[in-house]
Amino acid sequence: MPSTETTHRYRDTFQHASPALLSGKLRTKNEDFIVDEIPTVTPVGSGEHIWLKIKKSGENTDWVAGMLARIAGVKRRDVSYAGMKDKNAVTTQWFSIYLPRKTSLNWQADLPDNINILEETRHERKLRLGTLQGNHFEITLRDCEYINGGNKEKVEQRIQDIRNTGVPNYFGEQRFGRDFNNLKKAEAWFAGEFHPKKRNLQGIFLSSARSWIFNQILSQRVQQGNWNQAIKGDVFMFDTSRSWFTSALDNSILQRVKNHEIHPTAALWGQGELASEEDMRLIEDAVGQENQHFIDGLCKNKLKQERRKLRLSCHDLSYKWLNSSDLQLEFSLPSGTYATSLLKELIIF
Repeated sequence: MPSTETTHRYRDTFQHASPALLSGKLRTKNEDFIVDEIPTVTPVGSGEHIWLKIKKSGENTDWVAGMLARIAGVKRRDVSYAGMKDKNAVTTQWFSIYLPRKTSLNWQADLPDNINILEETRHERKLRLGTLQGNHFEITLRDCEYINGGNKEKVEQRIQDIRNTGVPNYFGEQRFGRDFNNLKKAEAWFAGEFHPKKRNLQGIFLSSARSWIFNQILSQRVQQGNWNQAIKGDVFMFDTSRSWFTSALDNSILQRVKNHEIHPTAALWGQGELASEEDMRLIEDAVGQENQHFIDGLCKNKLKQERRKLRLSCHDLSYKWLNSSDLQLEFSLPSGTYATSLLKELIIF
């Protein structure tokens, strides 16, 4: 399993584009971290699946799904959602329950006060994992103090810089579990020390190993100062989709990267050849050699080569000082990205 040295190595190489200018507190209360889901599907009002829009505080998504299954008298697998939401937060998201009979249920009567039904309707299909455009955040940072030569003007300029240039698109540390336990379990599994029987656990461990490799590649690009620029051999992804392509560097490509129309990518490792070439291929090969045990496990479990953007854009980022030490940020991010990746470019918490 990864040693304490390995854990420190990850944290030591988790490079940021710029030093944080603030230290402060995150999630002093649930209301300081508000997340509203941005769905891609609008329920039509009829069908075999009840859809519930729920606002919850201090509960994780899977626990709420289990509550809904018990209230409806259905199996847990008949309740679904588009994505997991933070427990220590106030979050709004949709759930679907397969309930073809026109049964009338008083959902709210059997739910605790911190879980509220905002809307109820029906749809022809279940809500599938990943059917999500993104999330809108309203985050309050408390007891902020300036560090690294920061001041109010520099903090506000940093927010403007993040809005204009984006941030490194790291997977958040929560991807790896407490004390990187998901990553440790992945390594033990790949070494034949145990075998996770539940498919959802297998998915968590595989994703953790893949994310670990991606973050190290991105960290190399951040150290080189070109995480948001094009280099030779890059593979590019469109801003509004996950489609990717290769191209020689020319003025058109450079301008499209500058305009955030396309972004350089790094490997989400799996079976097949890397799509990168030249300078980017050298970086990915070097990181891959250091993580061959993870790559072997990913390939053995038949994951396919994919790509992920190195840059996370956040053009709608806005801010408001609530007082001299409390700063409120508001922004939207696409699904599969992490608010903490943005926050860490500004504040240590």
